Amino acid sequence: MLMQLTFFLLMAGALVAAITYYRRGQGGGATPGTALFNGGGGRAGATESGTLYVTGVSPLPDVPGEQYVTISGSISGPSVVAHEVYGRFAWDTNQWPSPGDQIPVAYPEGKPDRWQLGHPGARPYFGSRPEKPRN
Repeated sequence: MLMQLTFFLLMAGALVAAITYYRRGQGGGATPGTALFNGGGGRAGATESGTLYVTGVSPLPDVPGEQYVTISGSISGPSVVAHEVYGRFAWDTNQWPSPGDQIPVAYPEGKPDRWQLGHPGARPYFGSRPEKPRN
């Protein structure tokens, strides 16, 4: 009897752990088409909007269409002043950025190193296709 109860409790604990692990995987990290940020200090989902002042851009490729670009610059926002950042993105060559551009960005409150662009010509570095909507 004691052995059966122990086995039952062990199996129930494993089931709870598996469900918890699965649910964390569903909402972890920012991906296109989902909430911009999930938690990470302060209020859950709190984001700040700012501006990226572009100081450096990789050269415009000769091939039209979507190409990779590396951008460097400084982010300024409500709680950040001239925070230096850089990133690599898939970008439409018809809307190629240039030094001096000011591009809207968003980042988790107090974490400007996790910035994301708010520009129609940009897409995240990995994945050249937009994510399909979830049902």
